[in-house]
Amino acid sequence: MTRKPQILLLSLAVSVALAACGKKEEAATPAAGTTPATTTEPVALKLDESKLPPVNRFLVSDLDTTKSACADFGGYANGKWLAANAIPGDRTSWGAFEMLDERSTGVQHQLAEQAAADKNATGVEKIVGDLWSTGMDEAKANAQGIDPIKGELAAIDALNDKDAIVAYIQSNAAKGQNGLFGFGAEADFKNSAVNMAYASQGGLGLPDKEYYIAASNKDKLQAYERHIAKVLELSGVAAADAAAQAKTVIAFETRLAKASKSSEELSRDVSLYYNPVTLADADKLTPNFSWSKFFESQGVAPQEKFSLAIPAFHQEVSKMLGDTAPATWRNYLRFHAIDSASPYLSDAFANENFDFYAKTLRGQKEIKQRWKRVLDTIESQAGEALGQMYVKVAFPAESKAKMETLVGNLRTALKARIENLTWMSDETKKKAIAKWETFTPKIGYPDKWREWTGLSTNRDSYLGNVLAAQEFNYKWNLGKIGKPVDKTEWGMSPQTVNAYYNPLQNEIVFPAAILQPPFFDANATDEMNYGGIGAVIGHEMTHGYDDQGARFGPTGNFENWWSDADAKGFSGLTDKLVNQFNGYDAGGTKVNGKLTLGENIADLGGIATAYDAMKKATDGTPDPKTDGLTRDQRFFLNWATVWRRNFTPEELTVRLKTDPHAPANFRAIGAPSNMPAFAAAFSCKAGDPMVRADDQKVVIW
Repeated sequence: MTRKPQILLLSLAVSVALAACGKKEEAATPAAGTTPATTTEPVALKLDESKLPPVNRFLVSDLDTTKSACADFGGYANGKWLAANAIPGDRTSWGAFEMLDERSTGVQHQLAEQAAADKNATGVEKIVGDLWSTGMDEAKANAQGIDPIKGELAAIDALNDKDAIVAYIQSNAAKGQNGLFGFGAEADFKNSAVNMAYASQGGLGLPDKEYYIAASNKDKLQAYERHIAKVLELSGVAAADAAAQAKTVIAFETRLAKASKSSEELSRDVSLYYNPVTLADADKLTPNFSWSKFFESQGVAPQEKFSLAIPAFHQEVSKMLGDTAPATWRNYLRFHAIDSASPYLSDAFANENFDFYAKTLRGQKEIKQRWKRVLDTIESQAGEALGQMYVKVAFPAESKAKMETLVGNLRTALKARIENLTWMSDETKKKAIAKWETFTPKIGYPDKWREWTGLSTNRDSYLGNVLAAQEFNYKWNLGKIGKPVDKTEWGMSPQTVNAYYNPLQNEIVFPAAILQPPFFDANATDEMNYGGIGAVIGHEMTHGYDDQGARFGPTGNFENWWSDADAKGFSGLTDKLVNQFNGYDAGGTKVNGKLTLGENIADLGGIATAYDAMKKATDGTPDPKTDGLTRDQRFFLNWATVWRRNFTPEELTVRLKTDPHAPANFRAIGAPSNMPAFAAAFSCKAGDPMVRADDQKVVIW
């Protein structure tokens, strides 16, 4: 169970934490009997398009013409599709994103099989092939049972005092397996050209602190306790002892939860991540846990300062090292050692892991097929290695060229919007334009691929390969501490169906896999691309000016470049957006407008900017009125197509508590309801549900 610093990375669809998996100057020593990966690529990769699942593009036949676009735009645009497309048993949500993810997974499946078939493969093909081959060997995993982690469990059983526990935390962290807190490199908030070390909160098995302390989540907490007991029992602990130990783990994590920040707090105050302290001051803050010795144990040279984020959390850990019985620590560490390894062990462990985290917590009806789970592992441990293979067969050059044109047009439209803002002063506008001028777009895949030399994999052990990759990635990340930021790096793999904005580098990033319908089609008419990927481009750009992204300046440094009057005016506008989304009811629970504010701001700015760019790009050209729909109507309908999505009730509950994105179906209607252009496109009138009253209408960018 590796915890990663959750430094701000503002994505389109799901919450994404920046990976604490970095670079080391020296190559790691290869294990005996293995061949280190190189960058040569001997496999001739092929792709059979006929085996790939379809994309989800807008079709006029999807429209429910019995409904009014002005009264129920979501039902009009997506109701028929949502009713006809149940969630597959191995998923907890289903829509445009998931369909593209299935397609991306299909590509990855073919590539992994080809890599595994070449016993002499080197480079990234060897890494992918070894992970695939060992991961697919279900018989070996079942025969081994818990044997692959018996040594780890024996080490935990030997922990009899505080010093031994601290030493174990240090040694496990050095292998990339620190379950107690996140630690890794990220750009310094005050000097974004240089990486510094960040330590963050962690240690919880449930999605948010609320699960431990809110009475409404009592059933989930009890289910988690039963899961802990079951995992311990599977490892050989007697049932009665396992149940007793589970209670101590729950009490332990509840203490951590009470000292932690919530998802809402973290999403709405990025400054919580930045608390620069000296090692000496950190040592005083946590007397039972020496940060000086921790840095030394991780092979990181002493730093002038590092960010000890959420200091109250680390103080509580220090107290627990002093006042919590070693037996309780052993119970906690033993459970998480087994739980984190469960997906890579025998079916008994993998199925129990699924039963709680996917079925009970999120409502997934059936476990993913093994090949999909193995691909998920490859993505998490060697995603960019597989990405090098992916872009060779699944990303045409013309897509990148057309995307560059779209990005340019959206940039121009955003600049015009900033210049015409009525609530922003001229002085702040100048600084907003200065930030606009430094936007860096990244499209498709990195210009420079990450180096994998030093990661040694084999065909002997699935868990062994996973652990080797975790340690390699962790050390790769730690090697960046104190070094200049490498601006060629990406925070997502090319095969990821998503996009993001990184405020520390002021960059907008669009992986190859999202550049397909309904987002992007090189052969589509303008309005479809502007209503899809154009709005996504605008969304990511607007993140640079949302309530958190706007706290970073043109160079990516954390700074206040707003006048007090402008900040107050902006807050007044965003308060109205909070109220709008607070009013949406999702299955009996209201959307949290504050938690989702940043993404809602980005949606509002993104679609408005994309609409402006489309109008300019099509100025003077006749409206094709395809299938009887105007260009403007199709623009908004493709936006809605992007956000058609079904959720299991359990998945929706988790997202409402933890996800800074509003449920997708509210995103389909939220931003357009504030736009006069939408009302004009569908001839809506004042008083219609999709036409917000003037005093409730939100216009920011």
